[in-house]
Amino acid sequence: MLEQIDLSKKMNEKEYNETVSHLEIRLAQLQRKCREQNIPVMIFMEGLEAAGKGTMINRLIRCLDPRGFQVFAMGNDKKADKKYPYFHRFLTKIPARGRIHIFDSSWYQGIRSGQAAEDQVNAVEKMLTEDGMVLCKVFLLISEKEQKNRLEKIRENKETAWKVSDRAWKEKDQYKEILQAYDTILHDTDRANAPWIIVESMDRRFAVCKIMKELVDRMEMALLEKSQKVFKEAEEEADPMRNSILQGVDLTKSLTPEEYKSKKKKLQKKLAVLQNECYRLKVPVVLAFEGWDAGGKGGAIKRLTQAMDPRGYEVVPVSAPNDLEKSHHYLWRFWNKFPEDGKTTIFDRTWYGRVLVERIEGFAREDEWKRAYAEINHMERQLTEHGAVLLKFWMHIDKEEQAVRFEQRQEIPEKQWKITDEDWRNREKWDQYEVAVDEMIVRTSTEQAPWHIIEGNSKLYARIRVMEVVVEALEKKISLLQK
Repeated sequence: MLEQIDLSKKMNEKEYNETVSHLEIRLAQLQRKCREQNIPVMIFMEGLEAAGKGTMINRLIRCLDPRGFQVFAMGNDKKADKKYPYFHRFLTKIPARGRIHIFDSSWYQGIRSGQAAEDQVNAVEKMLTEDGMVLCKVFLLISEKEQKNRLEKIRENKETAWKVSDRAWKEKDQYKEILQAYDTILHDTDRANAPWIIVESMDRRFAVCKIMKELVDRMEMALLEKSQKVFKEAEEEADPMRNSILQGVDLTKSLTPEEYKSKKKKLQKKLAVLQNECYRLKVPVVLAFEGWDAGGKGGAIKRLTQAMDPRGYEVVPVSAPNDLEKSHHYLWRFWNKFPEDGKTTIFDRTWYGRVLVERIEGFAREDEWKRAYAEINHMERQLTEHGAVLLKFWMHIDKEEQAVRFEQRQEIPEKQWKITDEDWRNREKWDQYEVAVDEMIVRTSTEQAPWHIIEGNSKLYARIRVMEVVVEALEKKISLLQK
């Protein structure tokens, strides 16, 4: 495909000045309108070496309000970036709603290096665009002869020679092979939600105008679609045929205080050793806790951390998102908290709020929470494929036990802070939440990231069971790495 594109297109100076002047005015207007309508924009600048990515970016931003955009030069993976899943360095930099982020190179370099696959890229882009992101992907194309001339000219100039890396210089002799590789990538990642814009970059004036025109069209279309979009919320009806998970859980399991004390001591000793081993082997650990209000999340987390080195873990309590978090994709705040290799992050409430409280309380539209299952599965797969141990716990109690614990919290002064009016309101929607939890477990309990339902009517049993699951998973991971 790429080798067949006509690269002879040019634009004279007069035509350029007239065209670019109009486009600049329109782009500035659209930036303001997108900010008003909370539409985020991501622009990827990709292309062959010396095709002019930097030049195009510099020319593009002239007409933009600098308070509303940011440019990222991604380049190759830095050492620190390799401590996280590949997409981490990009997803932590996605724009807030109403802002524009421009990337000089993107996750497409990961496809070339073997760090990412086309299906992973398509899944991430689908997640972002379905959330309202305008994703503009530009590929700059020049001929083999032009690339060679530009690289030689840049290298001969002492002031610009630094721009030509050894890799770039070597690639000029591999033009056809690299062009074919890009051809395949563009074909496999060109989707209706995130199409490629192939720009003939032999003539810089033509290239600038084409990029601006395409960006104007994409932003105008996004504004039009948002103005015409009407969402209708469907009333959830009771489904007698639904999958039921929670109702089959045996909540009679318990431990005596003596059994608890003995098991706790042994398990905490193992946890301390295993945490050190995970640090040595650079294994990231993510422990995600969900459950009924008063289900025992805090108690379980406390017994885990009692045995752990505080320098190696972070506990993240998750509450309602703040204004900054609301301005991003709902997964953004979690990507920013995932641990680097060798560290542990414990989440008290998680990204599953999207399909639980946001679903039940109407904070997320039906189309948003329904597509979240696939988005969450994909995110968790990125974590586990990076080598992380990901454990998800649902702390389960019955309705009667919850009532007892609520009343205890109200009666005991030092525990009153734990009970709120919201807890009582949530309790009134127990049946709705039970349906949502059952569906959540069915749709997101995967081989690489299964759910562990903890029988929690007995606090002592639940705490020990959580530690047992963690110890078993870490031992298994370490054993595999040491083979």
